[in-house]
Amino acid sequence: MYSNKENVNILTSLLMAHGIRHAVVCPGSRNAPIVHNLNECPDIQCYPVTDERSAGFYALGMAQCLAQPVAVCVTSGTALLNLAPAVAEAYYQHQPLVVISADRPAQWIDQLDGQTLPQPDALRRFVKKAVSLPEPHDEEERWYCNRLVNEALIVRHAPVHINVPISEPLFEFTVSSLPVERKIELLSADTPSHTLSHVCRMFMQSKRPMLITGQPLNLNYDEAVALVSDDERYVPDFVLYIGGSIVSKRVKRFLRKAKETWAVNWTGEVNDTFQNLTHVVQGDGEVIADQVRFMLEQQPHPFVLQWQELLNSVRQCGREYVPAYSQMAVVKYFESLVNGDSHVHYANSSAIRLANIYACHYVYCNRGVNGIDGSLSTAAGFSLVTDDLVFCVIGDLSFFYDQNALWNQNLRGNFRILLMNNGRGGIFNMLSGLEQSPARDKFVAAEHHTSAKGICEQNDIVYLRADNMAEMQKGVDRLLQEQSDRPMLLEVFTDAAEDERVFKEYYTQLKKR
Repeated sequence: MYSNKENVNILTSLLMAHGIRHAVVCPGSRNAPIVHNLNECPDIQCYPVTDERSAGFYALGMAQCLAQPVAVCVTSGTALLNLAPAVAEAYYQHQPLVVISADRPAQWIDQLDGQTLPQPDALRRFVKKAVSLPEPHDEEERWYCNRLVNEALIVRHAPVHINVPISEPLFEFTVSSLPVERKIELLSADTPSHTLSHVCRMFMQSKRPMLITGQPLNLNYDEAVALVSDDERYVPDFVLYIGGSIVSKRVKRFLRKAKETWAVNWTGEVNDTFQNLTHVVQGDGEVIADQVRFMLEQQPHPFVLQWQELLNSVRQCGREYVPAYSQMAVVKYFESLVNGDSHVHYANSSAIRLANIYACHYVYCNRGVNGIDGSLSTAAGFSLVTDDLVFCVIGDLSFFYDQNALWNQNLRGNFRILLMNNGRGGIFNMLSGLEQSPARDKFVAAEHHTSAKGICEQNDIVYLRADNMAEMQKGVDRLLQEQSDRPMLLEVFTDAAEDERVFKEYYTQLKKR
C-alpha cells in the first residue's frame, strides 16, 4: 500500500517512469511518506544513510558508477542544507543527482515552527532545475504537480531539486496502487537526423496531425476554431508545436482536447501550454516544419487538407468582410498595402488580435509575457539598427504607457507608428461579464481623452490625424509612402463601442459560412 498523499504518489510514479532505480534515504518524519513509497516500489532499491552530508556523497558515488540518475531523500529543515556540498560537487561533475526534500506547508515557514526554513530554492546555483510541488486539490493543480516533476526529471547531466510540502496527518498508507502518470520525454539534438525523421514519421502516421506555430503569428486559427466549435472531426490527435506563445485563448483551449503534443524548441524546456505534452524535441523548429511541409507536398494528409480548406474559407471571409470605420478597418487597410520588405511590430491586446486576422507576413510582438509596457520601445530599438521601414501598430494604452520611447535623439524617419486611439483599453469590452462592473470603464479599461499630438510635438515626430475612413486611408498611404527625416505617427481616433460591434459582427458573418 502507498501513501495517501497525492503529490508523493505522483512523484513516485514518475520516478519509476523516468528510470530512477536507486535511492539513498535519510531518517525523518516529514519525509516518511516518500521513503515509504520508495520502499514499496519493487523496482527501486533503497539505501539508508543517517548523516545527510554523507548521504549526498553516497548518491554521488552511485551515480558515478551507474551512469544513471540516483535519488537522495531527506526530511525538512537543515537536513536539506547538509546536501549542499555533494550537490555542488555533482553540479561540476555533471552528475544527475535527484534531490528530494520533504517540507512543511508554506504557511508555516518563518513562523517559529519546528524544522521550517525556506526550502524551494535552498540549493540555488548548484541545481539545474528546482521545483516545489503543490498538494493537489483539483485537476489543474494535479496537472501542475505532474508537469513540475517531469520538468525536473527530464534534465540530464546535472543535479535537480524536488521539494515536497506534506501536510499532516503524515502516516496514512491506504492507496493500493500508484497512479499512471503522463511522462514527458526529451528527444535530444545530439542526433538531429534521427530526431528529424522520427518526428516527421510520427506526424505522417497520425490520423489527425496538426502543425502549429506560436509567435510571431497564428494566422486565422482563432476564427477557424470559433467556426468548428466542438466538432470532434477537427480535433487533432497529434500536435507538433513550434515557436513561441499562442495569442488566442480559444485556440489553446481547443488544442487541450488533443491526445498529445510534441513541442520543438532549442533549449529542451518543458512548455506544456496545452496540458498534453508528451515529448520535447530539442532542435530547430523551422527545419522540422520545413521537412513536414515537404512531406505533405509529396503525400497530402486528409486531415491536413481538411484544415487547409477550413482556413481558406476563413481567409476568404476576412477578404470579403468590409468593416465599418473602426480599428478593424484600420488594420485591414494597412495590411492590404504594407510592403513585404518592411518590418511590422504589433502591440499586445487588440492590435495583435487584429493582426491575426489580416497579416500575411512575419509579425513581431512581445508575446513572451504579453505585457503592454514596452511595445513601442521594442519597435523603436529595432528601427535604430536597420535602414528599412519599421512600423509599430499600437493601441492607446500601450502607446501612452511607453511614450518615453520617443524621447530619443537617435530615432530617424524609418520609424512609423500607427496609433489606434479609442480612448480606453478596448480589449476590456470583449471580456464577457466585465460589463456588469461599474468599475470597468474608468478603472479597469482606463478611459481617457488623451491625444498623442503634444507628445509628437515635443519629440519632433511628424504627426498625422484621422477621424473617419477617408482620412484614415489617406494617412496610412502617407505613412507607407512619404519620405521623412523624422519618425511619423498617424493617430486614428475610433469609437470603442463601434470597434466592439464591428469585431463581433465579423465573427457573426464568419459563423454563417
